[in-house]
Amino acid sequence: MSLTRTDTSVLGRWWWTVDRWSVAALMALIGIGLVLIVTASPAVAERIGASSFHFVRRQFLYLLPSVAVMLSVSLMDTQTVRRLSAIGLLLALAGLALVPMFANEIKGSTRWLALGPLTIQPSEFAKPTFAVVAAWMLSEARADAKFPGRVIVGVVFALVASLMAIEPDIGQTSVIIAILGVEALVAGLPMMWVAVMAVMAVMGGVMAYITFAHVQARVLHFLEPAGGDGYQVTTALNALRHGGLLGTGPGEGTVKLVLPDAHTDFILAVAGEEFGAIACLVIVALFAFVVMRGFSRLIRQDSLFVLLAGSGLLVQFGLQAIVNMATTLRLMPAKGMTLPFISYGGSSMLALALGMGMVLSLTRTRFGREGWDA
Repeated sequence: MSLTRTDTSVLGRWWWTVDRWSVAALMALIGIGLVLIVTASPAVAERIGASSFHFVRRQFLYLLPSVAVMLSVSLMDTQTVRRLSAIGLLLALAGLALVPMFANEIKGSTRWLALGPLTIQPSEFAKPTFAVVAAWMLSEARADAKFPGRVIVGVVFALVASLMAIEPDIGQTSVIIAILGVEALVAGLPMMWVAVMAVMAVMGGVMAYITFAHVQARVLHFLEPAGGDGYQVTTALNALRHGGLLGTGPGEGTVKLVLPDAHTDFILAVAGEEFGAIACLVIVALFAFVVMRGFSRLIRQDSLFVLLAGSGLLVQFGLQAIVNMATTLRLMPAKGMTLPFISYGGSSMLALALGMGMVLSLTRTRFGREGWDA
């Protein structure tokens, strides 16, 4: 089957308007993630008494739906993206409200809701949907001074941040703050308000350190790595050094045998040991390409909403990757964030697919006012 430029079908229009380079880069990240899950997770599964391919099977269970979500959302117009985000944010808020009542505590936090054999982390879905809804409200406020868009954003942000803090999930709350800060800055909010938000974020970090024992422990382990997450970071760094430039070879690494989170938060250490520093640089380059390519297409758009929503989504994607890699390299305390599309995690993969599907949709080439509101 060939798709010509005169093809006016939904698939034909999508093929000639979507950024195929970004699609290819995202698919490459997903492929790399599958390879690393296959090599990193069997040892972890055996340590907890599960079958060797327990995590591999579960990751594949989420893979096809995630790819389908990303490509399906990329077909949508901007109005549908906004409606989907509004519905998704409402569902995420409902899930966040249920988490304290029904979720089990894991590593000092309650974040996951059990749905039969599957577990869902509502905070993962709150990030991309909040980014789009906040962009929607801020752009409407810019277009109509009487529209209380900023007030709505403030209320929704306070609700999302409060529910995340109750879990507590300080890392995801920080991402939400970053998304709002970037969108507010791009929307032209006075620098004074941006500075106030920055100060509030710092104060929130201090309060989290004082209030939550697991946050304090992670900071202390970062400053003095002797056990807990400090042990994981030290082990991860040793694995990266052991791998050198070219690595020890697929399946030949040993860090996955002793690292508890080798398949999730510290999967980059497995990549560095078995495939080398060059492979890690390729992964970094793919993340950088997706983010920079997205911004390069956003600045060509005439819609403020598209610019704000795309900026928020790309900041979320890039910041999550930076935090995960910085944790592995001991550049910041452990945050418990996955490496997008590479670490094990069903909720993370689905939510990231939703967010990047929105980015692909918003950055599609449109002619005149096609797809925008009049």
